[in-house]
Amino acid sequence: MSKYFVPQDAAHCYTIADLRRLAQSRLPQAVFDFIDGAAEDESTLSNNLNAFSKHKWMPHVLRDVSQVSTQTQLFGKDMPLPLGIGPTGGAGFGHPKADLALAKAAAQFGIPYTLSSSATTTIEDIAQHAGGRLWFQAYVLKDKEFFWQMIERARVCEYEGLMITVDLPVGGKRVKDFHNHFSLPFKLTPRNLLDFSSRPTWLLRLLTHGVPTLANLKGLDRAATTQASSFTKLASTVGKNYDPAFDFESLAKVRDKWKGRLIVKGISRADDAQKIAALGADAIVVSNHGGRQLDGAIATLDALPEVVSALSGKIPVLMDSGVRHGGDIAKALALGAHGVLIGRASLFGAVAQADEGAQRALEILRDELQRTMQLCGVTQLNQFNVDLMKKI
Repeated sequence: MSKYFVPQDAAHCYTIADLRRLAQSRLPQAVFDFIDGAAEDESTLSNNLNAFSKHKWMPHVLRDVSQVSTQTQLFGKDMPLPLGIGPTGGAGFGHPKADLALAKAAAQFGIPYTLSSSATTTIEDIAQHAGGRLWFQAYVLKDKEFFWQMIERARVCEYEGLMITVDLPVGGKRVKDFHNHFSLPFKLTPRNLLDFSSRPTWLLRLLTHGVPTLANLKGLDRAATTQASSFTKLASTVGKNYDPAFDFESLAKVRDKWKGRLIVKGISRADDAQKIAALGADAIVVSNHGGRQLDGAIATLDALPEVVSALSGKIPVLMDSGVRHGGDIAKALALGAHGVLIGRASLFGAVAQADEGAQRALEILRDELQRTMQLCGVTQLNQFNVDLMKKI
């Protein structure tokens, strides 16, 4: 019965799946599919989710678990949870306050928040109004002057970390966006106008606050995108500005110029991870972009152990993609991750109900992680290991 349960608001959501259903009930189909969907047949998205279910707990019993601690450290700073919010572009299309809601929730919970370069809120606004541990995620653009200007803005605003996404030389093929006539920049067509009208509260917010824009990419030259074929003209044009020539040498230049923490996101191979660590990265994120780019890719949880083994503790290894439960966080830790980043899990809450939704997502994951610890006979995060699990 819970499969069909649609909560009234975030306070009545008890799982991330509940927040997802709440978001779906409040958003036009095109906007929900943009957030929820993935590339082509969405097999990578399915792989990410299914990978967690293949690992089964073999819990200890008769342990004193009256007190458990989810405390950890990253970059020498204490964190109350082994968790951060990863970059999610275009959040403002779901709710105009979504980016800020996510950043404020992260600050409230004492965890890092990563602002996407494709966000609908500026680098400066997040720094001014959210606070906390801020990272800025930069897509690698062909326009290097614009690319370095964004990074400089993050430095001036004292962002702790710079995250470079390296698994996106070109944009993925998200078929649902084609079918829904959903594009970035935002366009109205007869098909999606009918869809948008089906959610009057969402539409009223759109009319009140104006059509969202990719605030940090304002002024980026998109002249080349006007030459797109009819097949791709409805797709996100942001991908047309990515630099497919960006390589290890280019990443080394970023390392030289950026003096803060450098996090490199989008790795699934041990050999790539070793090269990136050798270039001086401070952390890597095992990620396949939540399945939004390359379809048929290995699940990040399955890729994680080899990457962890190859790096031998030289730098922290985070992972994302497919995390929907506190138990998923625990499984990632058991396989060697230092922590996880979440994307959709918190985004569902933020687009459904802004501050309340983002906070509720983190409350759910915190409670589930603590409960998993107690039920597995674990009192400290470092007690999670492969001996507690069996892969089926």
